[in-house]
Amino acid sequence: MNPSQHALLRLHLAPGLGRVALFRLHGYFDHFKDALAAPPRQWREAGVTEKLCAAVPPENAPYFQRILKKLEALNIRLISFWDDDYPTLLREIHDPPALLYLRGKLPEKECFAIVGSRRATRNGLIATRDLATNLASHDICIVSGLARGVDSAAHRGALDAKGATIAVLGCGIDKIYPPENSKLYLEICENNAIISEYPPETPPLAGHFPGRNRIISGLSRGVLIVEAAEKSGSLITGDFALEQGRELFAIPGALQNPNSRGTNRLLKEGAQLVTEATDILQVLWPHRPSVQQQEKYDGFTGQLEGQSLNVFQQLGHEPLHSDEIARQCGLTPMELSAILLDLELRGGIQALPGHFYIRGKL
Repeated sequence: MNPSQHALLRLHLAPGLGRVALFRLHGYFDHFKDALAAPPRQWREAGVTEKLCAAVPPENAPYFQRILKKLEALNIRLISFWDDDYPTLLREIHDPPALLYLRGKLPEKECFAIVGSRRATRNGLIATRDLATNLASHDICIVSGLARGVDSAAHRGALDAKGATIAVLGCGIDKIYPPENSKLYLEICENNAIISEYPPETPPLAGHFPGRNRIISGLSRGVLIVEAAEKSGSLITGDFALEQGRELFAIPGALQNPNSRGTNRLLKEGAQLVTEATDILQVLWPHRPSVQQQEKYDGFTGQLEGQSLNVFQQLGHEPLHSDEIARQCGLTPMELSAILLDLELRGGIQALPGHFYIRGKL
């Protein structure tokens, strides 16, 4: 932990000193270690009360030393808003966390959130797991809250595909909540990420979960709500998604199921309807191949050379006319025709009416 993070941790552990105060202190002092060395009068000038200045634990405080040892023992990292590796999308929301506690490693992938009822139906859990597996197989990181029900199924689906997932906690990162998710928690830590904006030892209080939900949506390009009652906490995540300019999706449910009332209402209000992963991919990633498809393309590309490779690389999932291909590659119509025929016979490209071509399905 560098000196700046060390200073930020002391400030973050001060009772009552929240994200707004941290942003004000950084804006005024530029360095948190300077804020710690400043007199209370300067804190007041920064817009932070002298009472909060007095609440900062000293270096030798037993509580501070205990947290330091816990961070080291559990290999927990600190990522501040001012660090280069802070998540880009999360940085853009209007109330980003000043500090994140991280266990594991943040996947460098685009993210999509899946949330829903803690008491989901069997069909809801199956749908969640299948959707998460499919999206993860397209190299998309699944974000959720490690809660019972839909959240757990979303994380598990991503792991089924050997994909990426991030669990955002509404408690300290050293606490596993709910306790029955301890195995899932540890699996996520191995190759993915557990994050929280709350200091270690913070209990899972009800008031923490709305803040957790804004991070779930803030990390993600879009949010899917699988099952939600009329006053479900998942709907709060949906509200944050809309506020943050994210795409909102929902799965429809039976009229008689109380867990479907919230999602059905979202659909009536304009949320995107989802019955399969393609409904999400077409909105956010319309031409994104699956990991397996990309591996096939990479393998096929490795077999090509010269102008055959050049022609294949010009083609994607949008039709391209042969005249444009010839122009881009500097080929005569006859030269191009022979190459296109060879690539088509090998399954690398597909011919469409009107002399248009796209990549094949391999």
